[in-house]
Amino acid sequence: MAETQFAPRVFSGIQPSGGLTLGNYLGALKRFSQMQEKGTHKCIFCMVDMHAITVWQDPAALTRSTREVAAFFIASGIDPERSILFNQSQVPEHAQLAWIFNCVARMGWMGRMTQWKDKAGKNAEQASLGLFAYPALMAADILLYHATHVPVGEDQKQHLELTRDIATKFNHDYGVDFFPITEPVIEGTATRVMSLRDGTKKMSKSDPSDMARINLADDADTIAQKFRKARTDPDPLPDDYESLSARPEAKNLVDIYAALSEQPTDKVMAEVAGMQFGTFKPRLAELAVEVLSPMSAEMRRLMQNPDEIDAILARGADRARAIATPILRRTYDIVGMVGRQA
Repeated sequence: MAETQFAPRVFSGIQPSGGLTLGNYLGALKRFSQMQEKGTHKCIFCMVDMHAITVWQDPAALTRSTREVAAFFIASGIDPERSILFNQSQVPEHAQLAWIFNCVARMGWMGRMTQWKDKAGKNAEQASLGLFAYPALMAADILLYHATHVPVGEDQKQHLELTRDIATKFNHDYGVDFFPITEPVIEGTATRVMSLRDGTKKMSKSDPSDMARINLADDADTIAQKFRKARTDPDPLPDDYESLSARPEAKNLVDIYAALSEQPTDKVMAEVAGMQFGTFKPRLAELAVEVLSPMSAEMRRLMQNPDEIDAILARGADRARAIATPILRRTYDIVGMVGRQA
């Protein structure tokens, strides 16, 4: 059997759970925009609101967060005419394919997922079935579009491996070469942004200290204050990047500067070598304000016009379904499910 050639296609989703940070921008949206600009892959981006409700969400907050993440995509440079932008719940094929994958995946596979263990903890009996089956829905999100590539962070690599396992098992069980074995898109500089208070922990909206993160809603004065008070050490910046490996807070700030300025770290190190943090932090804050302020302003404008956001998402859902529907129908044919094909 000849190997199927799949068109290059990227899929990625963000949970609409509120509290967008600099980490979300550098870790995801900046890369998404770069992928779109390269034009080598069809890009499909999604607010995964069905994933969000695997844990309790206030309905009004979920509505607002979904629109906020959509505004974030657009303000970060995602063009909803060149890429496809939609929210997951408006394309029912996601749930339909997820059920088939629930029947392909094994309980043992799901039970080994570290995110399930972390989120369920000692109260697994009280966790939702949706939380347990989360990875099968994620596989459906990706394979519903025959996505060949997915940008993944460290915390999602295991789920992508399970997506590959599901695709492999489906293809084997039914004797087809229908679903692609999706490849990860490897992270680049500062895609894993760390806390400003602890350089060994990821920057997170759930951190109890607001000083640990840069929120996209922060004004210029707040951004400057947070960088000024960011934890560092008393030593000046070295002239080589490798010397920062034992200095996590210093490394984090250099990584952020490199990503915001779109420079390789070795060039940054040549620029800041010997500099004290009292000089470097204001420079970093100024750069962050320069990059983030236009984005924050556009997000505020969009959030004041929810009908505009909803119309963009509706058009995106229609375009997504144009790809998803024939793939789901062919999946039904392969499985042996009888139904109308029109």
